[in-house]
This record gives sequence, structure tokens and C-alpha cells, in this order.
Amino acid sequence: MQRVAFKMKLFKGCEAEYKKRHNILLPELQALLKQTGIKEYSIFLDEQTNDLFGYLIIDNATKLDELPQQPVMQKWWAYMKDIMETNDDNSPVNIPLKEVFYLP
Repeated sequence: MQRVAFKMKLFKGCEAEYKKRHNILLPELQALLKQTGIKEYSIFLDEQTNDLFGYLIIDNATKLDELPQQPVMQKWWAYMKDIMETNDDNSPVNIPLKEVFYLP
């Protein structure tokens, strides 16, 4: 198992909409994430900066590299691009975070 952490940026005023959209996560996206080997996935919001902190546990983190090619992932990104910082391909601007401490 591998732990992966990253941050993204939510546009100001979109906090409730972001939560709403994740509360009704596309079933096919949820299935894809599970099939990719993701065991747990959490996203936290820093309300002062609107930074999103994502954390997941996955069998093999290299499998995450396959997600951008999946049509459902591209559909989700297009759906979310109006409320968060994105790249030209609609993927969220994603900054990997380096682990500096872990207490099992």
C-alpha cells in the first residue's frame, strides 16, 4: 500500500458547490477509482486559503498515471473546471506533497 498526498486550489465562493458535487459523485467514477486500487480517498479544505488537500491509499501509485486517459475522468474534470484551478486539459492543477512524517 502507498499513501499519496497532493493539493489543489478551489475558487473562492465555490466551497458549497464543491462539497455538493462530491456528495453526488458519479457512480462510474467511484467504480473507476476503486478498480484502480484506491482503498481510501479524502479531500480536506483549508478555509483560509481555499487549498484542497487530497490524501489517498492505493495498492500501486503508478496506476494513477492511467486515470487521465479514462473518459469518465475527463468528464469529471470538465464538470469541475468552473470551480477550481485547472490545466489546459481540464485536469485540476495538482501539486504533489512530499511526506515528511508518518506515525503508523
